[in-house]
Amino acid sequence: MGLNRENDRDRDDRNVRVGGAPARRDRAVRAAVVQGLLTEEQPVIALLDVAGIRASAAALRTAFAEVTAPDTAVLHAFAVKATPLVPVLRLLNDEGIGAEVASPGELALVRAAGVPAEHTVLDSPAKTTAELREALALGIAVNADNPQELGRLDALVADAPGPRSPIGLRVNPQVGGGSIGALSTATATSKFGVALRDEGSRAWVVRACLARPWLTRLHTHTGSQGVPLELMARGVRAAYELAEEINAAVGRQQIDTLDLGGGLPVNFASDEETPTYATYARLLRDTVPGLFDGRYGLVTEFGRSLLAKHGTVLARVEYAKSAGGRPIAVTHAGAQLATRTVYDPASWPLRVAAYDAEGRPSTAQAVAQDVAGPACFAGDLLAENRTLPLLGQGDLVAALDTGAYYFSNHYAYNSLARPGIYGFAESPDGGDNVGDGMRFATVRTPQTVEEIVAESGGPHADALRADRESLPRDR
Repeated sequence: MGLNRENDRDRDDRNVRVGGAPARRDRAVRAAVVQGLLTEEQPVIALLDVAGIRASAAALRTAFAEVTAPDTAVLHAFAVKATPLVPVLRLLNDEGIGAEVASPGELALVRAAGVPAEHTVLDSPAKTTAELREALALGIAVNADNPQELGRLDALVADAPGPRSPIGLRVNPQVGGGSIGALSTATATSKFGVALRDEGSRAWVVRACLARPWLTRLHTHTGSQGVPLELMARGVRAAYELAEEINAAVGRQQIDTLDLGGGLPVNFASDEETPTYATYARLLRDTVPGLFDGRYGLVTEFGRSLLAKHGTVLARVEYAKSAGGRPIAVTHAGAQLATRTVYDPASWPLRVAAYDAEGRPSTAQAVAQDVAGPACFAGDLLAENRTLPLLGQGDLVAALDTGAYYFSNHYAYNSLARPGIYGFAESPDGGDNVGDGMRFATVRTPQTVEEIVAESGGPHADALRADRESLPRDR
């Protein structure tokens, strides 16, 4: 079942009147229980707020439209790795958002979603020749990562009058990192792009462009979680200044498009959506005014900031126990869904909300407790020593802000099944019974144990037996 677009617009108006996204989330949790999405057989599910996703897409488009010159070509390409789900990609495509892909699998998802080739960008530090050939044949924009990849592109376009695809070069401005080192892409030793401050690199980039009239874009990506906006803007300014230098050397505007990357940080501490796209766009305008005067086309590659706030993991408390005097709620949501939080809680803390067994916000007394997942290692905790309404057996926990890099990026520890994912939207007039006003659409069906067996080599069960002729025997 799908969710009607026109009716969703009416629902957006209703949501403003009745409490916005947090209240809408509470109603979705209650409806998921009433409508039987969360059951003993399916004790963990994931929810996506369709109205919220649309609102974020609109905010992104508006923010850049307000600072760019009229008729500027702007492509907002969603970073597919953040939420690799075909229905999400199709929804964003409906909202004017293209796709940035970094693997053959992501490209296949984008094509299945119907995203046009001209709205798709291929980025990856490890593209094969086959991937490059396919992208060029389809007319997908390609950002080369390094001189060797540029050499492969030379060979692929040598016999053609010009590639169908726009082709760019990724540069690393080496402006520094943020608070999460593993996500900082513009450090001195980052694996991405051509390091501009290394000796001879900048001059090499200029020469490379002079030798290739078909190299018409520069790509940079400084932002990510933990990176301040000012540092992101400095990275964009470095790419802009390089484009100006190249065009001056060529004597015409060869570099006609700048791919600014994405990486807008997300506030995981509250329901407030900060920083905003508008704040970032205005900062870019103030830092790099020439970027928006109409001479350059623009590409963005936001991911987490478009989806994070609009996803919720909902799980049943299977057991409530205590150890060392601290209550522990053992749930079905842990490392398999919130991998980053479990392994690096200091960098990736998640908010957790408590609901009773009927899906209503819990009114129990707040106490410090652990919220544990189902995986068989001691550190599988969504929250440790967190003050929440005391959770009992059968109650529900919700891991908030999980729409990106969480339930869509499954980690198959203990062969735990991927949960069902459901988009939700409200009817403009609600309903007569509890839960009637909320409609759900299946985004991804729950994984079955049969599928787990098949993915784990079940059809090849005898492949390694010593008495098989296909394997040599020990002598």
